[in-house]
Amino acid sequence: MSEFDQSNFNNIIRKIIKKSLFTERQIEIILNQKDLLESKFSITKGAYYRQVGQSREKLISLFYSIIVLRGLGIILPDDIDVISKLSEQISVINDSDVFPEREDDVINVIDKVIRQTCSL
Repeated sequence: MSEFDQSNFNNIIRKIIKKSLFTERQIEIILNQKDLLESKFSITKGAYYRQVGQSREKLISLFYSIIVLRGLGIILPDDIDVISKLSEQISVINDSDVFPEREDDVINVIDKVIRQTCSL
C-alpha cells in the first residue's frame, strides 16, 4: 500500500471531502499549515509549496463565494445555522467511531440536509 493510500480521515470525512472543492491532500496540507495535523508528505518541497498555494487560493475563493452568496441573500442566516450544526456534527464524527454499516446513513442524511438547504 502506498503512502497516499493511507488516510488521515475516517470513511465519512473522506466521502465528504470527495464532494467538496478540495482534495484529500489539499485538506491535509491546510490542516498541516494550521498545525492541526502533523503529516509526512512524500513529495518534493517545491510540489508541497505549490499545493500550499493552490489550497490557499481555493480557500480564498471559497470565502469570497460565501461572502457574495450571503451578501446577495442566496445564503440566508438559517442556512448558516444549518451549516454550523452540520459542522459541529462532523467534528463529533471525526473524533468518534461510526459503525461501517451506519456510514452510508450518515452521509445520506448530510446530503439530504445540504440539498434541502440549497434548493433553488
